[in-house]
Amino acid sequence: MIAADAAVIVAADGAPGPAARLLAWYDAHARALPWRARPGGRADPYAVWLSEVMLQQTTVAAVKPYYETFLRRWPTVQALAAAPLGEVLTAWAGLGYYARARNLHACARAVAAGPGGRFPGTAAALKRLPGIGDYTAAAIAAIAFGEPAAVVDANVERVMARRYAVEEPLPGAKPRLRQLAGDLTPSVRPGDYAQAVMDLGATVCTVRRPRCGVCPWSDGCAGRAAGIAGTLPRRAPRKARPTRHGAAFWIDDGAGAVLLRRRPERGLLGGMMELPSTEWGDTPPGFAAARAAAPFNAAVEALPGLVRHTFTHFHLELSVLAGRVDGINPNIAGEPGIWVAVERLGEQALPSLMRKVAAHALRHLAG
Repeated sequence: MIAADAAVIVAADGAPGPAARLLAWYDAHARALPWRARPGGRADPYAVWLSEVMLQQTTVAAVKPYYETFLRRWPTVQALAAAPLGEVLTAWAGLGYYARARNLHACARAVAAGPGGRFPGTAAALKRLPGIGDYTAAAIAAIAFGEPAAVVDANVERVMARRYAVEEPLPGAKPRLRQLAGDLTPSVRPGDYAQAVMDLGATVCTVRRPRCGVCPWSDGCAGRAAGIAGTLPRRAPRKARPTRHGAAFWIDDGAGAVLLRRRPERGLLGGMMELPSTEWGDTPPGFAAARAAAPFNAAVEALPGLVRHTFTHFHLELSVLAGRVDGINPNIAGEPGIWVAVERLGEQALPSLMRKVAAHALRHLAG
């Protein structure tokens, strides 16, 4: 190690500083992840970007198969940029937060059309690309390009809150935690350091039952010393999520196909395929109102039960109305629909909500 970052690499008494201790721990305990270079190596910017976008509000376990599928299908940013948006959305289906997929595609196109078809190497330049905010820009800049940018995700916030015993609740504490993370970030191996802090939060300084006995920062942890580490970070009380209501339609053509339509590009679940549905409102629409909003003037029946789904800001309850239309060219509110064989629904860009609706309909209609 060099002494360029005296406060974090080497302590005043000459002992290893916190960054040096964490990097030594990372060299021995780094998680093996498909998008990650070995400690001391430099990662591919495309791999870092793709994984970081997928990991937003999603677990590593959930992301791995999606990441591997994307990389096999589109091994470069140029290949992803050339792909039709519908194919990207279909490959993303089930991963959630679908605006990320649209931004992913837009960003790939912007990078492919930019200088040299390469990602820019600074956080400031990266933030000018579609869908890249402070965290993702810092992660790419640090991990792929060696910029000493402070990478702050939920794991890092938790580690900083405990190390410095920050008792102010989130989200108000975010600026303070970001400052603390920046103060510790070294210019030596900043990418490895960023991944080390995230690994520390994911595997040692966990949400419940932190493993302080094996933590390389336990001796300097103010939260542990005060006996409050497990209670940090504090969070302000969350507002109750409201519940919205609507109805979805399972319309088959009598020959084993079901009617789908594409949602508008902008808005929730934008650009994804769906089983046609009513608007979502504050009260259940009731059978008569739902039937009046059916895509065709056809007899429909209400299936038992409800489909329930939770979005970030609200819960949703959908009733499901099933019916049959023979030999009609589908046209829904001026937009063309498509007939898709039931056994091929899995090939469509259906979000998790609509997969639940399909499963609900098939379960009740099978009897």
